[in-house]
Amino acid sequence: MNFLLILTFLAAMLDWYAVYKGWKKLEYFLKPVTMVLLISWLIGATGGLNGIVLWFGIGLIFSMAGDIFLMLPKEQFIAGLVAFLLAHVAYIIGFNASLPPFTLLGLFFAIVVAVIGKELYIKIAAGLEEKGKTALQKPVLAYTAVIALMLISALFTLFRADWSIGTALTVSLGAALFMLSDAILALNKFVNPIKNGRVMNMAAYHLGQIILIIGVWMQVG
Repeated sequence: MNFLLILTFLAAMLDWYAVYKGWKKLEYFLKPVTMVLLISWLIGATGGLNGIVLWFGIGLIFSMAGDIFLMLPKEQFIAGLVAFLLAHVAYIIGFNASLPPFTLLGLFFAIVVAVIGKELYIKIAAGLEEKGKTALQKPVLAYTAVIALMLISALFTLFRADWSIGTALTVSLGAALFMLSDAILALNKFVNPIKNGRVMNMAAYHLGQIILIIGVWMQVG
């Protein structure tokens, strides 16, 4: 099964290079293949989609659907947004199999993430208004709130007795990279172009997903 994980990393890195070089056909192949490999590794490494693994498997499937919608020749942005929103909802459920404990540090983390999400949305909303795409503001607001909640849910594993600190840090890093990838995508698309923005977006996205799923495997293994 480690072979599948190595293949996942290789497919992801080749996809970044394809994005950098503008090789669209190779990118169209590698983006979904990377997720198929990651899903296959998760199923094989954990013995099947059981318990919380089911929710993360569902999240990966919705993520793959979002990847496909966003790379179609005629981009389906709303469909991709909904697919990734559902992926985050699945991750939120997976992280919250039991109610998280209340801690002041956890509350502090939640406030920090909420403030970052708010500031990010303000920038994106201004960019959407400038581009005459105000109809996207409410869907983007909903998405920003959900991905922030997903990151908060991952961070709260740091305070759960049934999650080791190493495992919790792993999923928290993965979730943070996932949110970063979406921030790069939105800022690059709707605010100001970022040099090599698409490459950075895909690198943060793939690394975030892979690291998060490795953390899930650590948790159930």
